[in-house]
Amino acid sequence: MLELLSPAGSMDALRAAVQNGANAVYLGCGSFNARQGAKNFTIQALAEAVKYCHIRGVAVHLTLNTLVSDKETDGVCELIRNAASYGVDAFIVQDLGVVQLCQQIAPHIPVHGSTQMTIHSLPGVQLCAAWGLSRVVLSRELSKEEIAYITANSPIEIEVFAHGALCMGYSGQCYLSAAIGGRSGNRGRCAQPCRQCYGYGRFQNQYPLSLKDNCLVTHLKELSEMGVASLKLEGRMKRAEYVAAVTEVYRRAIDQGHVTQDMAEKLYTAFNRQGFTDGYYKGQTGPNMFGYRDERSENATWLKQMRQTYETVENPLVPVQFTVTVRKNEFTLSVVDPEGHVCTLHGPAPETARTTPIIEEDLQNRLSKTGGTPYRCVGVQVNLDPGLSLSASAINTLRRDVLNQLTAQRARHNTPSLGRPEKLVKYPDTRSAPVLTVQVTNREQITAKMLKMNPAVLYVPLHILAEIPNFTAQLAQHVNVCAVLPRIVHDGEISQMTTHLRTIRALGVREVLVGNLGLMIPARECGMRVRGDFGLNLYNSRAMAAARELELRSACLSFEMTLPQIRDLNKAVPCEILCYGRLPLMVTENCLIRGKTGQCSCHLAPAKLTDKTGADFPIIRDGNNCRSVLLNGKKLYWLDRREDLSHVGVWANRMYFTTENPREVDQILAAWENPMPFDPGACTRGLYLRGLD
Repeated sequence: MLELLSPAGSMDALRAAVQNGANAVYLGCGSFNARQGAKNFTIQALAEAVKYCHIRGVAVHLTLNTLVSDKETDGVCELIRNAASYGVDAFIVQDLGVVQLCQQIAPHIPVHGSTQMTIHSLPGVQLCAAWGLSRVVLSRELSKEEIAYITANSPIEIEVFAHGALCMGYSGQCYLSAAIGGRSGNRGRCAQPCRQCYGYGRFQNQYPLSLKDNCLVTHLKELSEMGVASLKLEGRMKRAEYVAAVTEVYRRAIDQGHVTQDMAEKLYTAFNRQGFTDGYYKGQTGPNMFGYRDERSENATWLKQMRQTYETVENPLVPVQFTVTVRKNEFTLSVVDPEGHVCTLHGPAPETARTTPIIEEDLQNRLSKTGGTPYRCVGVQVNLDPGLSLSASAINTLRRDVLNQLTAQRARHNTPSLGRPEKLVKYPDTRSAPVLTVQVTNREQITAKMLKMNPAVLYVPLHILAEIPNFTAQLAQHVNVCAVLPRIVHDGEISQMTTHLRTIRALGVREVLVGNLGLMIPARECGMRVRGDFGLNLYNSRAMAAARELELRSACLSFEMTLPQIRDLNKAVPCEILCYGRLPLMVTENCLIRGKTGQCSCHLAPAKLTDKTGADFPIIRDGNNCRSVLLNGKKLYWLDRREDLSHVGVWANRMYFTTENPREVDQILAAWENPMPFDPGACTRGLYLRGLD
């Protein structure tokens, strides 16, 4: 049976989810979760939430799905310990360092890979399994065929987002909010700039980055047959009435196997952006997936109806069985729940009946009245001697008392002994000045001046190296070439990628740059050494220790870090930072060029989005496929302050060329030794100085 996993951004929303049929809820506590705009839970409220859910047979998954800085490590460790002592049922995690902390402190609690990990292929799932995760939440962009393939071959559970908001960019790979306003989605503070208006080349009242909400309610039977373990409903930022409505509809759809018109209307009334979409699931991307939220007055009557489903009614969720014994001088009542908890109490001794003796049907009727409790009676076994009498109040009182005792027992939690985080091995910083590495996007950017400078590593897209073998063979003889893999590679694309990798390996290329965990296994199977890119979101010392376990030759740190954070990082592998280039802010499954022209011409025509301030965001392709990368309009520029970068202990500074022509490339290369002055109109220092809010 599919687990129905509902959002709980507040205690009201948690009650709404539970009372409307959720099997599990997911919630955040404190600041280490991806929805810091929700009310969330305090430590004290978390304990009450877990008790409330466990009494009613509902699991609690705690979201720890943000990147954590070194200074926050003690705080996240304390939260893990407290949550484990309260009995949470799973941790949902993004940061590789936090994965290890969960496993070291509370090894008995399952760890689930958040959709923020950008796991979208079977090799990614397999790597997560090897790291001890018990479940992975897949990226929302996958089709039903891709989900089915992964689920059929996965060694661990698969969770799928079934309903709610769709980000335009792949989760975990969007830096737009951070770059614009310092509010990072990877840190739980996304300001949702994708929901704003943009135009192509000039500002227009269009919404090219705003997708309709996902809705897979008509596909639940397919997902169940695939073997999907859990359906996740999005909505921790939404009100409790929304949670009630959506949970109730999906509960009915799972149980009944079909969707009625009133169920569809309830979803639409709860929230929509000009309707819903199942475009990713059907493999049908394009204009029909886009929509925006209409401002409408709230339906007070509807909201009241939804509140009544969790404020005034206790839904009897837990099936229990009673055993009652009524004999001379003995009145005993026992109750047992599905988990095997047994409670037994004794009541007042029965009397000899003066008129009408109590019969079996009377006892069954009295004990079946469990209204107002979390329990529903599914059976009463009666052991009754004839000719005895019991008052209705005695039966009712004993029923209430034994159920109260059961509630107390179900709320108890025996915590296994908790561990301590392992101490990190201290690695020294690089003493020498950072070397230069260079990344290009097209062949023309590889100029004679670039080759003459002999960068420590030259990062070149894989498809360029594979498609021009003579050029690649010559290039590999003169410079250390590293193939850049697309950040997003679905299972159906892996075969072509590995063919390209074997081709370039035969030409002398031995290294690859990967920005996704799912690329590690295929790259190594092709005999390649792996360097880590910014897409791995390495943000703290424990994540760096994980990078060492993954045997990365180097790692490009998150460009959401500040220079002091980079300086203080325990660098378990050689570290690299970006010092020049347009930062890639978003990678999208929907082709943004197609959104402009109605057909895909992203291999021909450059384009850009323009926001209401007049800021431009150029668009390029992700490798050689039809996915789009949205770039920052301003270029990161630190060439005039290389001295500052030399004091943070990194191995390399990387120049990243995207939209530059060969002449512009040579100008920037010349600035490595003779820096041009910083132009605040065209350039930015990024987040290295100002950091995140």
